[in-house]
Amino acid sequence: MNHVRLSDQAYAGIVEFIKTKDLEVGARLPSESKLAELFGVSRAIVREALVRLASDGITEARRGAGSFVKGRPSERLIAFMPLVELPTTLGSYEVRFVLEAEAARLAALRRTAEQMDRLEHAMARLRETLLSSAPAHDEDMELHRCIAEATGNPAFLHAFDALWSDVEKVMRAGVDISRSRPPEVIAVMLHEHEEIVDSIRMQDPERAALAMRWHLGEGRRRLMP
Repeated sequence: MNHVRLSDQAYAGIVEFIKTKDLEVGARLPSESKLAELFGVSRAIVREALVRLASDGITEARRGAGSFVKGRPSERLIAFMPLVELPTTLGSYEVRFVLEAEAARLAALRRTAEQMDRLEHAMARLRETLLSSAPAHDEDMELHRCIAEATGNPAFLHAFDALWSDVEKVMRAGVDISRSRPPEVIAVMLHEHEEIVDSIRMQDPERAALAMRWHLGEGRRRLMP
């Protein structure tokens, strides 16, 4: 079993520990050595898992005090995947921040009139679906693919499609979680997409990149209760 697999197991084990012990936000986790003993791995593996958990907004390290619970993944998120897949799925956000923010920036610079028409159509379909009770992950995915396509660089589309499995889980869970909350949450999600499309329409590359980063950051935050 390789190092990454052990790190994924430790990551999933810590999330499961937070759940089964019903630790609230702000609760202190056991020490690295205790966690290592609990999961039968080295402290280095636990440390790597904690770094990734912190990046995903689940834990936070406080100098000299240890690690604390910062956020608990929604039960609805965990329903879409085994816990051991959670680190890889949430880890896809790190790649998406780089890939899709730059894709939005380049799309704003390079999009053709025809590509803009496709983007507008994809946005209209997403708006209609989000405002209904139907699943919206396919429409969400199509809009993001249209943005990648509008860069004029096929490598962006290939890279986005390579993330398809993890992105689809996130999008399915994100819509499901948002629908379980007050209606304004869906309205906010819709507005984030509209800001991205508006920026590309206006050919404002920096605003487009910022709007995409904001959307992805808020999307990751919505996966927590």
